Amino acid sequence: MKLRFIWPGKTKDERLRSLIEEYVKRLSHFTRCEVVEVKESRTRDAAALNKESQRLLEASSDSTLLVLLDLNGRDWSSQQLAGQVRKWENDSVKEVAVVIGGPEGLSPEMQSRANVRWRLSRLTLTHEMARVLVVEQLYRAYAINRGLPYQK
Repeated sequence: MKLRFIWPGKTKDERLRSLIEEYVKRLSHFTRCEVVEVKESRTRDAAALNKESQRLLEASSDSTLLVLLDLNGRDWSSQQLAGQVRKWENDSVKEVAVVIGGPEGLSPEMQSRANVRWRLSRLTLTHEMARVLVVEQLYRAYAINRGLPYQK
């Protein structure tokens, strides 16, 4: 299974970017993974939101299982996320794309394309911090599934 992390814009904070790179490197021991940063919209109107969402959607294929970060998504404990990853692997899912939208969210078309909606927390997080947490939590899920001590 391949993991693809898709979001608009580059991670500007070098410390957070470094953490993302570290967890992607760790994840790559378990599965193929990549980060795709699409062009970020500069304006905050409906047309810009639709364009940005379209770029996010185009970064994955039609056969990709699309997981959107969403305030109204499922809450998973680390153990439950590990179980979800196991299920995707057992179901022979070839690619999972985890999409984090921009500050204005995602277009209705993008939302309707989602296979899964995932809420990281009820707390408000910066988009850059959410990126780190998503990658770290998926690394943790793999560590749990492999029985590694990182999980504890």
